[in-house]
Amino acid sequence: MRRVRKRVRGRRFLLRDPASSSAPAVKAVVLEPTDIARAIKRMAHEILERNHGASGLVLVGIRRRGVPLAERLGDEIERIEGVRPPIGALDISFYRDDIGIRQPAEVGLTEFPFDVEGKIVVLVDDVLYTGRTVRAAIDALVDFGRPRAVQLAVLIDRGHRELPIRADFIGKNLPTSSREAVEVRLAETDGEDSVAIREGP
Repeated sequence: MRRVRKRVRGRRFLLRDPASSSAPAVKAVVLEPTDIARAIKRMAHEILERNHGASGLVLVGIRRRGVPLAERLGDEIERIEGVRPPIGALDISFYRDDIGIRQPAEVGLTEFPFDVEGKIVVLVDDVLYTGRTVRAAIDALVDFGRPRAVQLAVLIDRGHRELPIRADFIGKNLPTSSREAVEVRLAETDGEDSVAIREGP
């Protein structure tokens, strides 16, 4: 917690920063950088094994943290197989089922430097929770064509599904309370790699 020193009539007081005190406390750090690297390496092997190599395979990261995870999986697949699958980025802001309730916090670009028609598309995201993000991603994806198959790779599966959606490749199954928050931090977006559980409000 960051603290602020303040001088009043020659005395110095140590005050809590209101912004930091309002942040939910970290209950546990469940993945360190080496754990995340191992999980990605294992998932890359599983993707190749299931699909008998990288032929016809494309990776699509769901913005925001799904994109760097897809890039890392692509790097690992290239290291193993000698071939780097094409990698795209998918923004689902206008496909969410709560679009009429709240405005998208951040709208990013959808970038597909390939045709998804007839391809095996592996959607990549950081956390699988209710399944609504993945449903929106599938709706957005099929607007670009008809894939041969759609698979799902997630770093964390925390349970609490509200839709009949499951991941094909999972970095870590993490049982949580619905009141807890799972915080994924990646070097590309947050300056460091970690996965933590925070207390709910």
